[in-house]
Amino acid sequence: MLGYPDRATDVADVAFIGAAIAIGALVGALVYKIGSVPLTLSTSGGALFAGLFFGWLRSVRPTFGRIPSSTVWFMNSVGLNVFIAVVGISSGPGFVAGLQQLGFSLFLWGAAVTTVPLVLAMYVGKYLFRFDDAIVLGCCSGAHDDSLVGMINDRAKSQIPGLGYTVTYAVGNLFLTMWGVVLVMLLT
Repeated sequence: MLGYPDRATDVADVAFIGAAIAIGALVGALVYKIGSVPLTLSTSGGALFAGLFFGWLRSVRPTFGRIPSSTVWFMNSVGLNVFIAVVGISSGPGFVAGLQQLGFSLFLWGAAVTTVPLVLAMYVGKYLFRFDDAIVLGCCSGAHDDSLVGMINDRAKSQIPGLGYTVTYAVGNLFLTMWGVVLVMLLT
């Protein structure tokens, strides 16, 4: 009647993790056409949706899908670093070509587009929503960069900034995945 005990174990439910990734990748591989515009989540977007769904499923039915904190840490750290490396390697030549074609203004506009929304978000979070500073910093790190929340948690000596991080990270990644393709198609 009280629920199920969450036993401490070092064993990960690899079948659960693998099924979530495989189902997400298969769903993400589907292409939907609206008119002549093909829309897809991509395999990474599908895996993201599956991660959200299977994480919710684990929260309501905690009898399966156990992932130890050490495994979660490994997936976060290695996954984030590999993602950053792949994005940097694949976008580097395009960035250099853009600098050659458009000049240094491309870099300045990129810095402005990256900085201004985060500064505005800090003021809106603090003065309009009246969030605690730790929550505001967690929200901003979730909206921008995964690696920041670890640094903020270490500096705060608390996991409280993670409360603001979770929703903005999920929503930001969903919008990035879904609307990135649409914007590229609209601009070309």
